[in-house]
Amino acid sequence: MQTSTRDRIVVAASRLLQRQGYVGTGIKQIAQEAQATLGSVYHFFPGGKEAVAVAAIKHGAEEFATLLRETLESEEDPADAVTACARQLAVELRASGWTDGCPVTAAALETLGTDSEIQRACADALRGWEQLVRDKLLRCGFPSQDAREVAVTVISALEGAEVTAQVNRSEEPLWTTGRQLARLVRSYDL
Repeated sequence: MQTSTRDRIVVAASRLLQRQGYVGTGIKQIAQEAQATLGSVYHFFPGGKEAVAVAAIKHGAEEFATLLRETLESEEDPADAVTACARQLAVELRASGWTDGCPVTAAALETLGTDSEIQRACADALRGWEQLVRDKLLRCGFPSQDAREVAVTVISALEGAEVTAQVNRSEEPLWTTGRQLARLVRSYDL
């Protein structure tokens, strides 16, 4: 299956941002990785690097959302589903050589304090992931407010555990976080 030049640019930018961050990724490098011309990048993204980054963040966010959807649905019990998410993140992070963590973390941290399209794309990604967890919890009988708060906690904890796992080159932070999140979820009397 052939991919379009625009899609190659977005995927290449997504991988580079994930591994190097926004500041560390240049528009020429994106073009080179995508096997595209610089002119093509600007043709599809007249807004330059920021426009490419926003599309890349949205792409990475959807990839992560797919992983979340699949793992959340792989287990009927919500505590087991949360554990499955942490376990899958650990497996994929190790397989990438500890380089392919969260698709929004680096860009989000590098653009903190700005009111940029990048920050908005990162915020939308986090809210979308929280919604996936919230929906699972609601389907399992959680009251709305509890489901919202636990979902925020799950995504926040997984994000932090993923960064810690990368830094330590160890799956343990994700395994531990998964176990503790499962304990939290089980603490609700449903």
